[in-house]
Amino acid sequence: MQIAFIGLGNMGAPMAINLIKAGHSVKAFDLSQDAVAKVVAGGGQAAASAQDAVQGAEAVITMLPASQHVEGLFLGDGKLLASIAKGTLVIDSSTIAAATSQKVAKAAEAAGIDFIDAPVSGGTGGAIAGTLTFMVGGREAQLERARPLLEKMGANIFHAGSVGAGQTAKICNNMLLGILMVGTSEAIALGVANGLDPKVLSEIMRRSSGGNWALEKYNPFPGVHENAPASKGYAGGFGTDLMLKDLGLSQENAIATKASTPLGGMARAIYAAHSVGGHGGEDFSSVIKMLLKKG
Repeated sequence: MQIAFIGLGNMGAPMAINLIKAGHSVKAFDLSQDAVAKVVAGGGQAAASAQDAVQGAEAVITMLPASQHVEGLFLGDGKLLASIAKGTLVIDSSTIAAATSQKVAKAAEAAGIDFIDAPVSGGTGGAIAGTLTFMVGGREAQLERARPLLEKMGANIFHAGSVGAGQTAKICNNMLLGILMVGTSEAIALGVANGLDPKVLSEIMRRSSGGNWALEKYNPFPGVHENAPASKGYAGGFGTDLMLKDLGLSQENAIATKASTPLGGMARAIYAAHSVGGHGGEDFSSVIKMLLKKG
């Protein structure tokens, strides 16, 4: 299948490469030439623009930073929908506001294009390994059309509901993840302040009632997990500013639906302070730096 892939960051590039490994022809575009070069090195083709990428494509996959980028690409000055052939499948794996997904989907439907939102969870490791979790919003028939592609990039595919439901599921998940990482960091920092070995404490909690994903696979303390961003200077992974964006989406949604999310709001404030402190580009697990006793 001829696929256009637009947005080749830490997640998008390995997702595109997994499609190439599965035998698909991928024409890729990103504003970063270095990002495009990585996909070309993996067997993909370079597109000169987003409009160039979608020429002849049977499916278009986008992985962009925020709502304004998705709306701008499809409906803004570029009006990419006008360049996409009728009957094409569009899979947007960005994490954005559900309302934005619904707005783009409505315009796509009017143009005879199938559009689903399919944000992901699983981090860069999952993107590389092809074990991502997809949370899909759209019609059942649209999901079944997308499934053969999603299965080459992920191990778990959930139909969350109609268009926008995938985004809602994603912000619920990431709100919990942000809260969980702050709590895990607090517990480890408390133990370290009392002279405990962070590896030993982490293993105790991992095997006890406090066990969670961060303790299992993504420990925020350097040296506990060799392959976690914490052990690599908090480089790569999922940036603090990206977590802050997702927590902002969750709080906007909570206000709109009058849902009570006090811990989500507190987590957002903590990550905002961490970002202002100069750590926006570091992995979100670096929030432990705020909590460790100095000196």
